[in-house]
This record gives sequence, C-alpha cells and structure tokens, in this order.
Amino acid sequence: MNQSRPVCATYRRHANTDLPALEPTKVLDQLRERIRYLHYSIRTEEAYVYWVRFFTRWAGVRHPREMGADEVRAFLTYLATERDIAVSTHRMALSAILSLYQKVLCVDLP
Repeated sequence: MNQSRPVCATYRRHANTDLPALEPTKVLDQLRERIRYLHYSIRTEEAYVYWVRFFTRWAGVRHPREMGADEVRAFLTYLATERDIAVSTHRMALSAILSLYQKVLCVDLP
C-alpha cells in the first residue's frame, strides 16, 4: 500500500477498524474503492459518485480538498432552493458529500 496518502484513523461506526490507504489517484475512484471496501450496495455507490461529481462540477471543477464547509453548505442550499429537490434526495446528496470528506479525504466538516 502507498503510505503517502492519508489513512483515516478510525471510522465512527466501526471504532476499532482502521481504514486502509487508497490506491487510485482520482477522487471518484478513491470514493468507489472506499464504498466497495465498506460493502455498500452498487446503487449507493452510483448515487454517491453522481452527487460528488455534481458537487465538484457545481464548484467549478475544483478538488474537494480545496473546498470546505462553506462550499458544502452553499451547494446544499442551491439544491434546496434552485433545484427544488425532495428531502430524501437532499439527504442522499449530504450523505455522499460527508462520506467523501470523512472516509476518503479524512476531513471532518462541522
């Protein structure tokens, strides 16, 4: 495994389990790898990748590591006000973005 990439110390639901380092270099590939490692369903993987891709394109194709809580908040506000999405869809987008930051980038958002 490549030790230069950050390894999340612990995953909140599995407090005793360390997450391994990620091999791919692209963020979406890292997200896919982490989701498969955690045994999420293929539909969840597809939805999470969709929302993370939407988020990065909405932000002007910026790397998620360059963005923070303000951009996430603005994106979720955009979805609720301008796109007028359902609450369950809004929660899915939030879960996808939080998974990206917590499980792939190892960043805790407030």
